[in-house]
Amino acid sequence: MTQTPKALLLDSGGVLMRPIGGRWNPRADFEATVKAHARHVSDEQLAEAVREGDRFMAAATTTPEHDDYHRVMLTHIGVEASPELLAALVRDVPATTLLETFPDVIPTLTALRARGVPMAVVSDAWPTLPDLHAALGLHEFFAAYAISAVLGCHKPDPRMYHHASEALGLAPADCLFVDDSPELVAAAVALGYQGRAMLRDGEAAANEAGVPAISSLTELLDLV
Repeated sequence: MTQTPKALLLDSGGVLMRPIGGRWNPRADFEATVKAHARHVSDEQLAEAVREGDRFMAAATTTPEHDDYHRVMLTHIGVEASPELLAALVRDVPATTLLETFPDVIPTLTALRARGVPMAVVSDAWPTLPDLHAALGLHEFFAAYAISAVLGCHKPDPRMYHHASEALGLAPADCLFVDDSPELVAAAVALGYQGRAMLRDGEAAANEAGVPAISSLTELLDLV
């Protein structure tokens, strides 16, 4: 890095938190919820619904509405996307039953806040992300959020990065962006941001973009 960054822009999934069970979308109770409304559905049909949802998300230019996402999956396997089922798929459940923070996150964010380091989140996510963060004890650390479903674009669109740095009142060069996708870090660096790829669990081989990487959030304490 050419200068010490004044602020941090952090991705959420893979950097701050992870899904219990390993799958981000659909959430972990998708299969049980669909079966409760359509008992005839097989496990293979549900697996195909998930695959169709993955294809839909990959083709989307921004994070879609929950109902649109679920409707595509249900229609693909011949299940009626009734208002009752759509509501059940997004019903309120404790965030801690679906998500967990990485062990290094809360201690590191606490130390960074004590140093007065401004922090923002830059994430391809639904508008409920701040609420999920609040339930996990994360929201209090962040001064701003750049969320794809709110901004109508997703990374690597420059608007995602710029929304966060501008909200903090800082130039790109003053901000260090951290993401578990090296390609998205490379995109931020090309825009003038500093960057680190978060490669946990020995994922260094996945860094085809060749950007600087860290394996734990605690390494940020030596960078800011």
